[in-house]
Amino acid sequence: MKRALALALASAVAFGAATAQAQEKITVWFTKAFYPSEDKALQDAIAKFKAKTGVDVELSLFSPEDIVTKSVSAVEAGTPPDVGFGLTYDFRVTGKWAFEGKLEDITDVIEPLKAQYLEGPLSTTLLMNGKTGKKAYYAAPVELQLMHINYWVDMLQDAGFQESDVPEDWKGFWDFWCDKVQGALRKKGQRVFGVGHPASIQASDTVYSFHMYMNAYNVKVVDDDGKLLLDQGDNKANFAKAIGDYASVVSRGCSPASSVNWGDVDNNLNFANKTTVLTHNATISIAAAQMDAMNKAENTAEQRATAKTNYFEKIRTRAFPNKPDGGKTPQLAAVKTAVIFADAKNKKRAKEFLAFFLTEENLQPYVEGSLGRWVPVTRKAIEAPFWTDGKDPHRAQVIKQLNEGTVYFPFTKNWKFTVVNAENVWGRATARVAKEGVKPDVAAEDAIKRIKEILAQ
Repeated sequence: MKRALALALASAVAFGAATAQAQEKITVWFTKAFYPSEDKALQDAIAKFKAKTGVDVELSLFSPEDIVTKSVSAVEAGTPPDVGFGLTYDFRVTGKWAFEGKLEDITDVIEPLKAQYLEGPLSTTLLMNGKTGKKAYYAAPVELQLMHINYWVDMLQDAGFQESDVPEDWKGFWDFWCDKVQGALRKKGQRVFGVGHPASIQASDTVYSFHMYMNAYNVKVVDDDGKLLLDQGDNKANFAKAIGDYASVVSRGCSPASSVNWGDVDNNLNFANKTTVLTHNATISIAAAQMDAMNKAENTAEQRATAKTNYFEKIRTRAFPNKPDGGKTPQLAAVKTAVIFADAKNKKRAKEFLAFFLTEENLQPYVEGSLGRWVPVTRKAIEAPFWTDGKDPHRAQVIKQLNEGTVYFPFTKNWKFTVVNAENVWGRATARVAKEGVKPDVAAEDAIKRIKEILAQ
């Protein structure tokens, strides 16, 4: 009797322990993917993690905007999820949260994985904690985006030109699309524009594109310690040149007048509608949308065939032209970050999950699930057939640009530039020149003044 009672008690304890383990969970918030293949890769990784650890993952997916607003509210309330991944965390909150001590130091997660990462993306997540006065890894690189130019090959040909006619020098390149291509198509009665040029205050595309112009003009915004350099010597003069050059695409009528009011989707839509021959975009989403359309079973055979022709034959992806001084224009990259919050309820398991998700076998399928929209941050993934088999012209160009070297936004050195971006000080400066006729040097002076005010806050 005593032995039976002991066995029953032991069984109950074991059952209770197993139940407790099964009930252990972490909360994870992710940006909802643009394509089902991304979400499936995430769900597959979660299922494998649960099978391995017995830990349940309570996953919530949010739009790119909602995940930021909800995360900010949760952090302020002291009730964040354990793990968060937002596509615009890097632009808006990661550096700020790290500085304020609201992120968990995940150096112990990153160090064992360090060898798999490309050096550049990893460097952007070594962030300053204002409370400790020291830098540490407060975020993990998941994927990155690069700046590309897309154009319609058939529209170029309709204007009477071949791809070999496109100049590579800075001024010649933009004049070619603005004057020659647009001019030729207008003479044929087509109400089209040579360039789709994001130029609004509200569009993040304006921030991204204008930074490419600053790169082209060798503008150094900050030093490696985040100290402002924009107000000094050649940086200040070249900043004004970049503003004037950027604004001129709109003011001279090469881009639709509405581009000063575009949202982030509008340059894509104008391009897809063939209102514009060329546009610049911070991912290859323009091409990826065609791939998505050609793979959708619900589309008609004709729709799929049209999308396939667009993807492989009619739409071209390329890098920006050479700088005004003749050198290569540096490729601007933004690294998308995952974090664990300082107020997370289950940091131990959160770190286990993040480390598991970041391994090549899980991270690579997730990034590839974006159909090339997002770019790998690991050495092995950029060499995978998905990118290098030569069958995909757009992905091949992405990797070519990545291998030519990247530079990163000022906010990776000084988090207060996330506030500068949020106000779109850059877009305000170019809009004043394009819409109001303000002189570029005046717009530059005023922009620098505002940037200094933000940095002093």
